[in-house]
Amino acid sequence: MVETVRRFNRTVTQRVGALDDSYLARDRPLAQSRLLWEIGPAGAEVAALRTRLDLDAGYLSRLLRTLEGAGLVVVGPGESDGRVRTVRLTDAGRVEWHLLDGRSDELAWSVLAPLTDGQRARLTSAMAEVERLLMASLVTIGPCHPGEPRARACLRAYARELAKRFDVGFDLSRGGVDEQELVPPAGLFLVATVSTEAVGCGALRLPPGEPAEIKRLWVSASVRGLGVGRRLLGELERHAAAAGATSVRLDTNRTLTEAMRLYRAEGYHEIPRYNDNPYAHHWFAKPLC
Repeated sequence: MVETVRRFNRTVTQRVGALDDSYLARDRPLAQSRLLWEIGPAGAEVAALRTRLDLDAGYLSRLLRTLEGAGLVVVGPGESDGRVRTVRLTDAGRVEWHLLDGRSDELAWSVLAPLTDGQRARLTSAMAEVERLLMASLVTIGPCHPGEPRARACLRAYARELAKRFDVGFDLSRGGVDEQELVPPAGLFLVATVSTEAVGCGALRLPPGEPAEIKRLWVSASVRGLGVGRRLLGELERHAAAAGATSVRLDTNRTLTEAMRLYRAEGYHEIPRYNDNPYAHHWFAKPLC
């Protein structure tokens, strides 16, 4: 399997010209061209570019200096907040951006042109699947204090979504979970990230003398269908077992049908009500040993 991945990487880098010093027949390599394209006609914040492209800050600065020296971009303070560094295309940069965009289309068509209609359909379908699986492989999961910015961002997104989906809305403060209950040794808070962007979370309570409890399981729409929710659930179960718990339980709302499908698929079974959560309609449990 490792050899297959390596062979695929070699084929792709050669086919798209990633090794050329003059990518798309321009006078710059792929890294500079990609950065120029990501900046785009609307411009971008430097921090956002670093996150989006997962680049080292020093390397990104060198790339920007090169583009700035070529007269293609201008780096400076943001219009609304001078503390935020932004980068914008110059007039020459916009001309170059449109040229790169057009040549990128031509390169893509050069891949498709020699193929039959059936082969094109197979290739583009396979590419879409590879893209999704590669995105799944980029997701990392790790502990995070519930008061940290990444955790707060997840909880806000979680609350916004539930407020839209629940019949009676949703208030995070009525969920019956105190922040200190999600800090070791009382519990745990996990965050899933792609680069530095938080895309999911899950919490674990470890009340003494009671089963472990899973709370706040949420996955961003941008990565749904990639198995992130299942991974978060499995990690929470693993931490619960490591803490000595022999079973884990959770509750959910009747509108979260996809969550209930996940729980059942992962070995959870319905149990009687065990708490007074005003938003819960179903309660589940799973043995851990």
